Amino acid sequence: MSTTRNRQKKRRLRNRLGMFAITLVTIVLLGVFLMQGRLLKTRIAQLEEQETALTRQIEEETQRTEEIEETKKHLQTDEYAEEIARNRLGLVKENEIVFREEE
Repeated sequence: MSTTRNRQKKRRLRNRLGMFAITLVTIVLLGVFLMQGRLLKTRIAQLEEQETALTRQIEEETQRTEEIEETKKHLQTDEYAEEIARNRLGLVKENEIVFREEE
């Protein structure tokens, strides 16, 4: 009978050690998952900030492109050519009288 009791004690000890090992592994895995979760939250926050900055930059560049297109259209008009001819070259239209101040 004592041998069966010894066997039962050994089985219980093995079961307890096995349960302890499983519990320990579970706790370690839980800790690892929690750390990874925090790291991922930090990374997500960084990426969201970067996304916001890039979105703002895209909007600024889009606005700049629109301004450039408007300037390009203005440069191709007759009004602009006339303005340059008057201001830089001093040209006047036919039948136009120019008054100048005396120095």
